[in-house]
Amino acid sequence: MSETLLKPIKAGLIGAGIQASLTPAMHMKEGRAQGLSYEYDLIDLDQLGASIDDLPRLLSEAEERGFSGLNITHPCKQAVMPHLDELSADARSIGAVNTVVLKDGRRYGHNTDWWGFAQSFRRGLPGVDTSFVVQLGAGGAGVATAYAALSLGAAKLAVFDREQQRAIALSRSMQEIFPDAQITAGGDLVEAMQRASGLIHATPTGMSGYPGLPLPADLLDRRHWVGEIVYFPLETELLRQARQRGCPTLDGGGMAVFQAVGAFQLFTGLQPDANRMLDHFKSMTA
Repeated sequence: MSETLLKPIKAGLIGAGIQASLTPAMHMKEGRAQGLSYEYDLIDLDQLGASIDDLPRLLSEAEERGFSGLNITHPCKQAVMPHLDELSADARSIGAVNTVVLKDGRRYGHNTDWWGFAQSFRRGLPGVDTSFVVQLGAGGAGVATAYAALSLGAAKLAVFDREQQRAIALSRSMQEIFPDAQITAGGDLVEAMQRASGLIHATPTGMSGYPGLPLPADLLDRRHWVGEIVYFPLETELLRQARQRGCPTLDGGGMAVFQAVGAFQLFTGLQPDANRMLDHFKSMTA
């Protein structure tokens, strides 16, 4: 065995309907490139006939199997929090966990989703105007993208959601964290888009199985930049329409990759090669 081979790493993803996830492949390939023996399992609630009520058992089983950590996705990002020993400041502020580090008998909750979106945004839309951002979606992903946008300096953020109470709750929680910004639950999308400098889309619309547009295409103008979280497919109908109108765009692939970059570092203690992981992701989605 090579002397450079480091300790084995075991990790996994807990969520529902996750068989198409590219996260295991990204982690394991980067692990091999770093000389690790890296196993990454899918713990699919649908496949197991389980629910969020089974999280305590699934966490315990992962610990018993010697896992270094777990990624957490829908519908478990909030439900997992009461079963953890400590939360990072970001996870506490966002109110959701997508990465759990298992170490020395303790469970540490983190959120790399917001960081993933922020890193992708910095790379893909450098220097764009963030004076007034419209966001569609106030669910788990929307909380992360809102936190990212405000961390990147958005001065105004208007959040729209089909469930108005979710938009109100998100705007209030973000206002407490970012008191210098102006954050509202949007009411009139047409009026907001007329004033907006950019749009963040954080709903499932556009995914395989959820086709279509999250807003009327004629609300898009070339002065808008458009950031997407969906990455199946990489070019959603929203991005296609935006590009036709000359809008700068950001697909959802970067967020998917950089949340994995952050989780890999937390699980292994090693700095992953982000460009290598981006290239691998692109090869899987080409």
